Amino acid sequence: MSTVDDTPVVLLGSGLTALGVMRCFGRRGIEVYSAAEGLSHVRQSRWFRRAPAPHDAPDPRTALARYLERLPFERAVLVPTADSWVRRVAHLNADIGARFPSTVSPLSVLARLMDKQGLLHSLNAAKIPHPRTHRVTTRADLERLPESAFQGAFLKPTDSESFLNRYGVKALHVRTRADACQRLVDLQDRVTHLLLQEYIPGSPSNHYFIDGFIDRTGKTIARFARQRLRMFPADFGNSTYMRSVALTEVADAVESLDRLLAHVQYRGIFSAEFKLDDRDGLFKVLEVNVRPWWYVEFAARCGVDVCYLAYQDALGSPTAPIATYRVGKRLLYPYNDYFGYRALRRRRELSLGGWLRSWIGSAQPVFRWNDPMPAVGEFWRFLVTRFRARRPYRGPERRRSPRPDPD
Repeated sequence: MSTVDDTPVVLLGSGLTALGVMRCFGRRGIEVYSAAEGLSHVRQSRWFRRAPAPHDAPDPRTALARYLERLPFERAVLVPTADSWVRRVAHLNADIGARFPSTVSPLSVLARLMDKQGLLHSLNAAKIPHPRTHRVTTRADLERLPESAFQGAFLKPTDSESFLNRYGVKALHVRTRADACQRLVDLQDRVTHLLLQEYIPGSPSNHYFIDGFIDRTGKTIARFARQRLRMFPADFGNSTYMRSVALTEVADAVESLDRLLAHVQYRGIFSAEFKLDDRDGLFKVLEVNVRPWWYVEFAARCGVDVCYLAYQDALGSPTAPIATYRVGKRLLYPYNDYFGYRALRRRRELSLGGWLRSWIGSAQPVFRWNDPMPAVGEFWRFLVTRFRARRPYRGPERRRSPRPDPD
């Protein structure tokens, strides 16, 4: 067990990512206070504490600096767990930032990775392999492209979080120019910037993630690699079953990501998704997250606790590089993986026995023996969902399958 530090953490965000971050700090004895609403998994954790803001404190989503000023902490480390919170933290001025330090990069750097158009420019400038991508703002942009550009392509927003919150999906498939034009008409009143991107064929196991942390000196002091084994939804979903892999297995992806992050001068926690393109053997960047991700606690359990590194770095404490971690460890998210299993079973690609065997020896992101209540709450929600699915139709029902979220 690491030495307990007296400086608390103010957690900005909710859901599975926030739960993982809370557990990373909780097991080290570091107090974590949650400042976000809609806490779901988080408020059921044994380590949950609501931030002691006074009644008349402003909403942190609209006035974060004023909210923080009202908190009774002499000093606390900020850990944002969603893109919108990362942007808010990056906007804080130097005075409040000294009292509430974080490892968030400047806005100018974040824009080159968070915004998909900015990421595209950065990938091109650093000569990093990535899917063929075109910016789309008007029908004329689509008309200029050859018909071949629409084959096996999809439209995605430059701002993933707001699009996901509005539509419940990450991207939309298109098949022809006419299809893309119609999608553009449907979305244009609400989405101003889109990208038309090539869909790289291949199974979920062609997806790899490189996670890690870059300290205040610009040195990458931790890396962690994992391979997706199953996902849901099938095309634009999240990992539901994965395993940790050696960095040597994805050496080309590591080298590409190092060049990209050095090019934009990034600092902080990162998680990048790659897909191995069987057509040319290249690992191609699909996305780069500049915050903790859904399965950040899995990395910590394998030996790479980027949350604690970010905490130490924010406080100016020395950080020890992490050179090794446990390879071959598996993680399965039963709730989401259940829906993925059903789809695979219908296609006769996975049997019930094969699915249940994958549970053996796998860690889970919600259930923990020393923190069981988040899993109890999720299981209850699962039973309610199944009950509603069996009721006779009486009008529009709530979504029956899990909503995707940035991985």
